[in-house]
Amino acid sequence: MAKSNTKTPETQPISNVRWRHRDTLKANDYNPNRVAPAELQLLAISILEDGWTQPLVVLGDAIVDGFHRWTVSGWPAIYAMTGGMVPCVEIAKKGRAALQMATIRHNRARGTHVVLDMSKIVQEMIEKEKLPMEEICERLQMETEEVVRLAARQGIPLTGIVRRSDYSREWVPSEK
Repeated sequence: MAKSNTKTPETQPISNVRWRHRDTLKANDYNPNRVAPAELQLLAISILEDGWTQPLVVLGDAIVDGFHRWTVSGWPAIYAMTGGMVPCVEIAKKGRAALQMATIRHNRARGTHVVLDMSKIVQEMIEKEKLPMEEICERLQMETEEVVRLAARQGIPLTGIVRRSDYSREWVPSEK
């Protein structure tokens, strides 16, 4: 494992978050990460509901990580929150390959959602928090079918969410 050159909390990049205007930053030309429109919308909702919780990682004016946060920071509602300012931390890297590796590490280290764990969360939202499916769909940017499938995975038919879906209870093959 590579060792860090910075040894104390005070010398870590996160200890020096600076607000910079989004127009002073630019995307790098090598980021392999892509985000679908639905996930970009979810990112925007996250910032609008929770505020800025993660800074962009930059070197000078180049974005190393946070391109999609930077992208939605230009959307009117998010821009208005901070006047176009975005939180940034600066890293000290030398050379293009080091920056590319930093971008890839940030992208790949995020992890994935496990379906059964997501199902438990959806079940709790419906049964304990009494959130309507429409609200779950809107705030998590999920399709109705996705919420229904997650709910059905945990046996939620008692809530009626599955009965209100487009799924039929039985399937009968047609005879030819």
